[in-house]
Amino acid sequence: MTERDDSSRGRLARWRLVLGGHGADGIRDGQGDKVELSAADARRDHALEELYGEDQRRRGGLGASSPRVSRWLGDIRGYFPSSVVQVMQADAMERLGLRQLLLEPEMLRTVQPDVGLVSTLISLGRVIPEHSRETARAVVRQVTNELEERLRARTIQAVTGALNRAARTRRPRHQDIDWNRTIAANLKHYQPEYRTIVPERLVGHARRSTQIQREIILCIDQSGSMAESVVYSSVFGAVLSSLRSVRTRLVAFDTEVVDLTDELDDPVDVLFGVQLGGGTDINRALAYCQDRITQPTETILVLISDLYEGGIAEEMLRRAASIVGSGTTMIALLALSDSGHPSFDANHAAALAGIGVPAFACTPDLFPDLMAAAIERRDVGEWATSHDIPATHEP
Repeated sequence: MTERDDSSRGRLARWRLVLGGHGADGIRDGQGDKVELSAADARRDHALEELYGEDQRRRGGLGASSPRVSRWLGDIRGYFPSSVVQVMQADAMERLGLRQLLLEPEMLRTVQPDVGLVSTLISLGRVIPEHSRETARAVVRQVTNELEERLRARTIQAVTGALNRAARTRRPRHQDIDWNRTIAANLKHYQPEYRTIVPERLVGHARRSTQIQREIILCIDQSGSMAESVVYSSVFGAVLSSLRSVRTRLVAFDTEVVDLTDELDDPVDVLFGVQLGGGTDINRALAYCQDRITQPTETILVLISDLYEGGIAEEMLRRAASIVGSGTTMIALLALSDSGHPSFDANHAAALAGIGVPAFACTPDLFPDLMAAAIERRDVGEWATSHDIPATHEP
């Protein structure tokens, strides 16, 4: 086929995308052959059909379809340039009924706000009209309040319990000895003739100090496909930041890095501070986090990302190896959500696991137990296996 033929077929393929629908499938080239779309163009065609297809209005809406909508909003950033994405977002506001929802707050009575809806709202953050932002914030606040109420008690219990267990010492001062635990630990050393126990090991009380015992860094990929994970991360960040014995930092990134630690007390401020984008530079985000680690052995770095690295993957892996080598506990969460099986870069997940960074998806209900395991310096990979979570798996 000549270069001219290739150019002609390229123009026909673009017309096929423009026309869309089943009628466009009949477009043929000069030889009468059907014009087939490349794999990339087929994905673009599907994304356009989801928004502009003839039966879209029957399929559209914000109920159970919200998770699918938020995934679609993430997908289009990888298929089209930013100028086109902005047009499609604005059209989605209209076609999904979001514009009317936000302009007429009474419509909220007909829609149950959930994580999927919040994911959609923060994905559309740039195109939500200024006069509708307060309504959007009210929707987001309702959902984050409900999530925090559901997750706060369990998170605090798991984390504080782990901190107390990790703080116990076997060489306590006399006034710090936990006699009940010391006796239980030394019963085998009971001396019948003296009717007493000769303790070989002293167990101290947990040190209930207000000093910082652990530093936790949540490093969140804010590419569009991670919207639900961003929602849950903001809630957990708020809960963890309320604990005096833990210093929590929240860093969001795509190709840029933004530190949202100062906003941690309010998940809504965190979510509206996030600008969901399309690119990803994990290495740059890890470099930022690494520069802020002051006590490596007391630090837990949680990278929440699907690991589709847009930067230099080799540098990202070297950076992760350096962080682990310093004594920091590092975990890669492929998703922090209830949405089920995540899409992720399996090669990068396996490579991270090979350098001591376990990679797996985690549900919000399991996250408090995961943090407890990390605080106690247990093997996080074994923890994942004990909860039937494969440490790495094919998507």
